[in-house]
Amino acid sequence: MSIKVEGVTKIYGEQKALDNVSFEVRTGEIVGFLGPNGAGKSTLMKIITGFIPATSGNVFIDGESVGTDNPEIKRKIGYLPENNPLYPEMYVREYLGFVASIYRLRKKNAVDDIILATGLVPEQHKKIGALSKGFRQRVGLAQALIHSPGILILDEATTGLDPNQIIEIRSLIKEAGREKTVMFSTHIMQEVEAICSRIIIIDKGVIVADESKSAIHTKIKKLRQIVLVEFDRDISEPDLSEIDHVRSFKKVKDNTWAIEAADEADIRPLIFSFAVTRNLTVLSMQKQETNLEEIFRQLTA
Repeated sequence: MSIKVEGVTKIYGEQKALDNVSFEVRTGEIVGFLGPNGAGKSTLMKIITGFIPATSGNVFIDGESVGTDNPEIKRKIGYLPENNPLYPEMYVREYLGFVASIYRLRKKNAVDDIILATGLVPEQHKKIGALSKGFRQRVGLAQALIHSPGILILDEATTGLDPNQIIEIRSLIKEAGREKTVMFSTHIMQEVEAICSRIIIIDKGVIVADESKSAIHTKIKKLRQIVLVEFDRDISEPDLSEIDHVRSFKKVKDNTWAIEAADEADIRPLIFSFAVTRNLTVLSMQKQETNLEEIFRQLTA
């Protein structure tokens, strides 16, 4: 199933939360939706899922407008909001049975199947309020998936989880992405690297980047690369200017220099050759490449 966002603007009073946002998510894509706090991520997700209306513009699910009152459109969407609104006094199995009844699921084993798929079997007879944050997130994913939607919208699904829980939730999302169209908002760059095939970055309500992960990686390679190198003794600045493919350099501490490459070339062999010709010993050398976090910072700073 596809999502088409067409010229969506959302205004709260005098504040424009979204400004003429347009993009399309194709069937089977897992799209990472990035942006700083207040950029408009959650607002757009609420509009896509039909929880709030847009001031102008529209959202289409498989060609049908979300703005209509057709409940069948919303049945195609599974949604996990940022605050994961659950009923803490309900038991896990009881709650998922309640959600199944809302969707009027005819499949008798729907609750059993989703409990097994989301790893909730050991916790199914506990109250939701007694669960850890990680298992509450699993329950939230279970309610979003129980009706087998074609589209999955996840807003900050891994916020507040420990590293083991993040890996588990990430695995669930990747598995769901094999058959569904997924939009996944997060502040964690590693999540995007691990899960998503495409990245959309929003800032101040405007899309500032929309590219495949491979295209983003190509951009990363073209950005600056810095090598930290420590020699066994001090050297003078003019010597370093003799190294090819070097844009700039500066002394970090005694005998240690930060050397910036002028292009995509790996300058480490050149630095090593430079050291050999001057009877210098390289005590350490570390290449510091620009990453997705740096691109995010440049686009949203």
